[in-house]
Amino acid sequence: MIRAVAALVLLIGPGIARAGDLGFVTSQNAGAVSVVDLATGAVLAETPVAGAPAPVAYDPAHGRAYVISAETGLLTVLDEAGAVIRTKALPEGAFGIALAPDGGIFVTEWYRQRLMRLDAALETVWTVPTGRAPAGVASDGALVATADRDDDRVSIYDAATGALKSRVAVGGHPYAIAFHDGRLWSVDVMGDRISVIAPETGRLLGQVPTGSHPYGIAFAGGRGFVTDQYAGTVTVFDPQRLEVLGRIATGDYPEGIAPLPDGSGVVVAHWDSNTLVWIDAASLTVTRRIALPDGPRAFGPFTGRQE
Repeated sequence: MIRAVAALVLLIGPGIARAGDLGFVTSQNAGAVSVVDLATGAVLAETPVAGAPAPVAYDPAHGRAYVISAETGLLTVLDEAGAVIRTKALPEGAFGIALAPDGGIFVTEWYRQRLMRLDAALETVWTVPTGRAPAGVASDGALVATADRDDDRVSIYDAATGALKSRVAVGGHPYAIAFHDGRLWSVDVMGDRISVIAPETGRLLGQVPTGSHPYGIAFAGGRGFVTDQYAGTVTVFDPQRLEVLGRIATGDYPEGIAPLPDGSGVVVAHWDSNTLVWIDAASLTVTRRIALPDGPRAFGPFTGRQE
């Protein structure tokens, strides 16, 4: 069942996204997924999803969003109106989600220490071993990488075949991971830093300090943004010079973060504040804040532009 709701919106400044830009925000404690119009801040729908929904990936090219329930591993597929169009039982411990180039997805399995690739019909293409407790997963189309949290390393695979390319030691407990500008970025929760990797060679290029317990990463306007869970801030850095530009206080326990589709900024989900916050990449200011159901996490690429 989908319940249309009125947005609880606090406007701090002008809108910084275009119509048709959507965000799918998982609220783990409330058991809900909110479909958000990123141009206006309006919550277009709230869909109940049982089992503590947390990881999410939105595929605007195919008009669907994928959500995993952390307690059960159940995969729920939503359309852009928030309607459930399919579910699929995955192993308990299924966690990170990334989009595959053919309309399918990559999924990490935390307990079984595996990475699987599913096609557009959600059939398994391949499954390969990872390090211990793989959390985040990301792909640039040619490669796919996992953050192997309990091994303090990143594993890199061929996206088509699953063949292992390299394993790279990073900081303590890597969690989120992202490809950007030809490099691979690992968010090291217990290391309070980001590790930067050359994905083709598996060479560690450098590291960037963050606030306490970084969680998610996104890029917009030529800048990088990392959520600092314990600090209640977002660290902003220069991806070329690998230098910190500043930190922005955004709310309690920021976690999921994703770019606005027009590149003008990022949006951040706050687990304890129960808010979604917009940050402008040029001015580094908060421009909008809306209320969401209890425990928004949105771990994964949860934003995109309708096609």
